Amino acid sequence: VMLTSERYSVQRLPFSPVSDSDVAFFERMMPGRVITNEEELKPFNVDWLKSVRGCSKLMLKPQTTAEVSRVLRYCYERNLAVNPQGGNTGLVGGSVPVFDEIILSTVLMNRIISFDKVSGILVCQAGCILERLNEYLEEQGFIMPLDLGAKGSCHIGGNVATNAGGLRLLRYGSLRGTVLGLEVVLADGSALDCLASLRKDNTGYDLKQLFIGSEGTLGVITAVSILCPQKPKAVNLAFLGCQSFAKVLETFTTCRAMLGEILSAYEFMDEKCMELVERHLKLSNPLTGSPFYVLIETSGSNSTHDEDKLNNFLEQAMTSGLVTDGTVATDDKKIKTLWSLRERITEALTHDGYVYKYDISLPVGKLYDLVTDTRARLGQSAKNVVGYGHLGDGNLHLNITAESYSHFLLDAIEPFVYEWTARYNGSISAEHGLGFKKKQFIQYSKPSEAVFLMQRFKAMLDPKGILNPYKTLPTSS
Repeated sequence: VMLTSERYSVQRLPFSPVSDSDVAFFERMMPGRVITNEEELKPFNVDWLKSVRGCSKLMLKPQTTAEVSRVLRYCYERNLAVNPQGGNTGLVGGSVPVFDEIILSTVLMNRIISFDKVSGILVCQAGCILERLNEYLEEQGFIMPLDLGAKGSCHIGGNVATNAGGLRLLRYGSLRGTVLGLEVVLADGSALDCLASLRKDNTGYDLKQLFIGSEGTLGVITAVSILCPQKPKAVNLAFLGCQSFAKVLETFTTCRAMLGEILSAYEFMDEKCMELVERHLKLSNPLTGSPFYVLIETSGSNSTHDEDKLNNFLEQAMTSGLVTDGTVATDDKKIKTLWSLRERITEALTHDGYVYKYDISLPVGKLYDLVTDTRARLGQSAKNVVGYGHLGDGNLHLNITAESYSHFLLDAIEPFVYEWTARYNGSISAEHGLGFKKKQFIQYSKPSEAVFLMQRFKAMLDPKGILNPYKTLPTSS
């Protein structure tokens, strides 16, 4: 189901169309890494959710920063629009062309440049796949500070460009803290080397922060320097059933107080999520009959110490009636099985029909009220309304499924969900970004002065507007 353009009315800007001489120039520059075949381009023109599609006729696969630099210098001179693309796992239509922009893929930029075992600092190219990096680090006794359901295909450059959050944020913080340096190519082709490998550096403005979360609109990230934590020696997982959302919250408070520094994830899902995961993916639920499920992960350096802490917490949670049922995992296989119940919800939802996805930050006490209110508002017109997410970070994933896309249903959801979120000073995008689908709603989370300043940054760094056009910032009216 592709989005119709009437709701997202967007006109192609006056960029040059790609000519035969442009293609010839790129083929001389990187023979064998220029794709013009329509069939081959198809998957790169469509997003992961199959909800938006572009019609790019050209994809380039540079291997070095110097090549990215030459590509952008040429495109800038010729006024050709460019769509930077990593693993294309985004959920807001930010990683595929809107019209015929050139796709600049980082797929071949997958070299690890260096790793320092004393400081834990990894320097690598932007196209490295998150899971590959984690495997490489695990061999050295370290892990990546972020973990996402899409880890098997997302690129670290894309993660940084969208400031991806994910499952470890509670413990290791956001990429704004763990990314120490970046190498970025600007719209005119000039390369900016801010690839510092220092924990502390207070020399002037922190330029890398501009590019973290800018979704490819201010520059193309080509390399990343990132601080990696040591691999925890002991990982434990508890999967628990709670009878109400109030109990989910109280369990969190108790859990944070009793587990302290070893708490690395606190995720929740409602029973509807569990039903979908069981029905569509045939996964089995180790617990039954709870309206809410909570997944708690601890990671530490001493297994006996951690298990004692976890057991004390579980005993407290059970005896005080916060938790009615639970299972604990310490071996890798069972841990993976339990995590998949939470990580694969997104996948299960895509099997349920057309999905309307919302990624919201709210004061944690209000988190589930939005689900309840949306469910009541939509009634029978939606197939399922589910809520799950990173409770420890106040991040709700609200998803609504229907047999097929409907304007009527979308009008009932938007702007209702955004207005509800704004009323409680939440964010309309906690971790997915704005991309193409949400850029016109930025005012629900940011004052007009802030949006105006963002537009000025964009105009300064990309005066011709060739980088990932039609995305992230609202079209100035």
